[in-house]
Amino acid sequence: MSDPKDLPAKILQFYTTAEYPCSYLPQHAARSQVAAPTHLIDSELYGDLVRNGFRRSGLFTYRPHCDQCAACLPIRVDALHFQASRTQRRVWKRQAPLSAHITGLRWDEEHFALYERYQCHRHPGAGMDDDMQSQYRQFLLTSRVDTRLVEFRDAAGTLKIVSVIDVLNDGLSAVYTFFDPEAEGSLGTWAVLWQLEQCRKAGLPWLYLGYWIEESRKMTYKSAFRPYEIFQGGRWVPSSS
Repeated sequence: MSDPKDLPAKILQFYTTAEYPCSYLPQHAARSQVAAPTHLIDSELYGDLVRNGFRRSGLFTYRPHCDQCAACLPIRVDALHFQASRTQRRVWKRQAPLSAHITGLRWDEEHFALYERYQCHRHPGAGMDDDMQSQYRQFLLTSRVDTRLVEFRDAAGTLKIVSVIDVLNDGLSAVYTFFDPEAEGSLGTWAVLWQLEQCRKAGLPWLYLGYWIEESRKMTYKSAFRPYEIFQGGRWVPSSS
């Protein structure tokens, strides 16, 4: 169902944003299709939206709706049939001492400090403006659906990873993960492996990883988790390789 009118709930309206610079493809302009009103999007309805290619940023539920580009493809991993590659098995074993603590959404100074370090590493030279704390709260700590915050610490108790995950009735949706940018051992990959393990333990078939862009190096890691499906032409299509 690629048209919002085909969603089970008829209570939502959908509007298209103005153009804004694309975060992944330089010199491209992007638009989003946004679901509203936000206060009506509960966990059940949000799950319907995710299965139709949407995801969320805070209270903002959207999917790409660009005029001349269809590069952003929703991707989900088949958690119950996932087979780790040799490299992924090494990453999992190397980071085995990490311990997880699952909570609801909450402000934590240590989490925010790690987020700042992560953003500085990913966007060098961009600088940290005075609104970063507010942006962090709105982006990661604001939700009307079933959302969990997970912190991962090493054996010494040092914070290494923080993940924000939405719980759906058919899987988990990875909202955002940030981690120690100076640590070795592919912490981002390990966090996805951990989420896949949680899906399997709960009998949930899918891990939704947001959007995948084939030509974006930042997105390459997502297609390394196989088997996966992409949402294209209004339906989920299994990967061919």
